Amino acid sequence: MTGGTGSLRSGLRVVVLALLWGSTFLWTEVALRGFSPLQVTFIRCVLGALVLTAVCCATGRGMPRGVTVWRHITVAAFFCNALPFALFGWGQQTVDSGLAGVLNATTPLWSIVLGLALGSERGLRPARAAGLLLGFAGTIVLLAPWQGGGSIGWGALAILGAAVSYALAFTYMGRTLVGKGTPTISLSAAQLIAASGLTAVVMPIGGLESIDPGPVVLGAAVVLAVLCTAITFHLTYRIINDEGATNAAAVGYLLPVVAVLLGAVVLGENPGIRGVVGMVVILVGVGMTRGSGPTAASAAPADDGAVGGAFAAAKPAAGGGIVEVPGTRRATSGNEG
Repeated sequence: MTGGTGSLRSGLRVVVLALLWGSTFLWTEVALRGFSPLQVTFIRCVLGALVLTAVCCATGRGMPRGVTVWRHITVAAFFCNALPFALFGWGQQTVDSGLAGVLNATTPLWSIVLGLALGSERGLRPARAAGLLLGFAGTIVLLAPWQGGGSIGWGALAILGAAVSYALAFTYMGRTLVGKGTPTISLSAAQLIAASGLTAVVMPIGGLESIDPGPVVLGAAVVLAVLCTAITFHLTYRIINDEGATNAAAVGYLLPVVAVLLGAVVLGENPGIRGVVGMVVILVGVGMTRGSGPTAASAAPADDGAVGGAFAAAKPAAGGGIVEVPGTRRATSGNEG
């Protein structure tokens, strides 16, 4: 393969992944017209698990083994799948899909805050510190708490909670699941299986409402589960494994833009000047935090939103920016599935 062809293929994969991740918020918005937030979460986890399990079977990949591994997978499934998926569902009942996508892009900022709190992020350089403050300033611009008609409310706070949950998940996965020799596709399937079980446990609380979804709502739920959850997990792993975290990181910057554009074009949402300015400020801040630092992760192959070595090094958060976990190391390509 020539360098030009390889670059074109690489660029196309990044664009496709950005479109898939960025459309997550659109499909969630449509699915919520016929399902409750917990029902959307359950459908997303179960169908995604079925698809990835089928891929494992077709490729001869087995499920992870061992009580300790499954305990870590269950914790990761809660913070990376069950909890944030449900929070996005609840949040998007009152928050536009475009705004949800932009707020989700704060995940890398929360990851740094978590690193500082845990002591894994040391010696934060001035440029990265400024980027962190700038990113949160953009979030404040988006929420506009000084305006009675601002976006702040339980819905927006739920989405910010999902972003924090992703940051917690990626840090945990980087410490307990990456680089352990288990194929990423197997870990992904197992994680969604565990998330399905966790969601099923709480379904009686708010997931048993009667439903009457039409074909559009059903189609949105299937696309959300198959394309925006299962397929994007595996595609993310392949991009990071084949090309490193730097190329995969580009998705984090394209994703909120895609979310805002799809919300405006398909759903008729109006982000307004404040929404656009807030998005730009957040992305600039995230870009500044990606500068090299004493504890920055090396370019490596499996967020999201999450598992193999590269997953924790750079993972789109279910639609969010790339999260870097200090201290992760490149996994061998033989472990990638």
